[in-house]
Amino acid sequence: MSAEGPFPPAAPRGHPGRLLVPARTKTGTALLHDQGSGHAYDIRLKLTKEVLTIQKQDVICVSGSNHSANHRTVTLRRQPVGGLGLSIKGGVEHGVPVVISKILRDRAAHQTGMLFVGDALLQVNGINVENATHEEVVHLLRNAGDEVTVTVEYLREAPSFLKLPLGSPGPSSEPGSGTSSPLFDSGLHLNGNSSNTAPSSPSSPVANEPKYEKRWLDAVSLPLSMARVSRCRAGAEKVRCSALEVQALDGASSGILWFYTAQESADWLRAVSANISDLTLQNMKMANKCCSPCDQVIHVGWVRERLGGAGPSQTFRSKFLALKGSSFYVFTSPPVSTLDWVRAEKTYNLCEVLFKVHKFWLPDECWAQASLCLGLQDPSCGDHRPFCFSVLVGHGRSHVFSVELGSELAAWELSFQRATFLDVQRTGSKTYMCSWQGDTLCFTVDFALGFTCFDSKTKPLEFDKSPSFDAGRLHGIHLRSTREVTLLNSPPLCLAEES
Repeated sequence: MSAEGPFPPAAPRGHPGRLLVPARTKTGTALLHDQGSGHAYDIRLKLTKEVLTIQKQDVICVSGSNHSANHRTVTLRRQPVGGLGLSIKGGVEHGVPVVISKILRDRAAHQTGMLFVGDALLQVNGINVENATHEEVVHLLRNAGDEVTVTVEYLREAPSFLKLPLGSPGPSSEPGSGTSSPLFDSGLHLNGNSSNTAPSSPSSPVANEPKYEKRWLDAVSLPLSMARVSRCRAGAEKVRCSALEVQALDGASSGILWFYTAQESADWLRAVSANISDLTLQNMKMANKCCSPCDQVIHVGWVRERLGGAGPSQTFRSKFLALKGSSFYVFTSPPVSTLDWVRAEKTYNLCEVLFKVHKFWLPDECWAQASLCLGLQDPSCGDHRPFCFSVLVGHGRSHVFSVELGSELAAWELSFQRATFLDVQRTGSKTYMCSWQGDTLCFTVDFALGFTCFDSKTKPLEFDKSPSFDAGRLHGIHLRSTREVTLLNSPPLCLAEES
């Protein structure tokens, strides 16, 4: 987000720069993809103004015992109606342990207050079943007698294909979603009605016995200051419309977060980006208190730079850009100290670069607003590539960058205009050495009066001295007669007959 300043004027109502939602808090569920196992499992996200927290469900002992709740041994007494009062899913043949998938209201499993949907069975009557098949565990439980002792451990990272209900924390299951699962439930409740599920709050346990609860517990907390968020795979351009990844300044990552719809993913992208932008603006204001008026930070932020190749072979890398004073900086990581500013990967003079917006794509409901402000044509339907811009740095070289949101692209364009304008005001005039018809001349750009080209032997060449030109675009300047001037040791400057 750009620092406040007199130029350019405030964006009109509806400008895409206004599309970022205000800093906010937000909660919701998502799937976290485990690259090691290839599975995805349910997590909860909590967004505050400064932190994104990833939570995982676990069972904890809240009273009556000092022992860890990781392993619990529970004795069930089979009932004439309802049996053990639970159902199971999974098995070693599916690459997952056997887990409790349903617990029925007021039946044996529910009455213990110590068993939960998502508990993995470790032992049945002292027999280890961690590597047992589904049918083996079913057979063992049904033939274990009227009193069955099970040892369980809550499976915090249950694969999403088990389709276990999240529900409210508690030792009872939620009604089934109606979605078929690749793994079936084996009901061990005999005549129990699987639609008669337990309430969200269990009945009170017996006094002095341990009491357990299923809760969402913080697993990873990511500070959002200088963090980056992306929907693209590392090193590639392809956008994952229903997924994103957040990476903190210290390198800690959220992992790949998958959402159930593309709209939900877009909502989280905007919310996280808005909070990151708000923190970035606060950091800029703090930094500018220590900078002179001519060396203020105008805009900073993460982008992805296209490094080379074409089509599928293109490679991309995250870069941190900054507009500060009269310079444009390219960093591999954000500058956090004064010394870091001299360690930029690239540094360019703002008066000698050219910012160019590429064609970009917006949702239909946003396009009318953006087109009014930026003069764009209708978007191509179905194209989800990121929003791109390039920075020409002279001698035919350029950097191509992309951002995640149209509002970010608009912010970069306005910030380049403002930073260039302020640099022009400070500079006043600038003289370059150039060649013309084989002679070495001095080419002066006066940002109030216009242009002058001269040497010590001839009269100044009469140029268009109108001060209304775009001072930041030093390419394609018009002369009153057909001439070409090539700057030496500076970006090439082509001067053609005025149209």
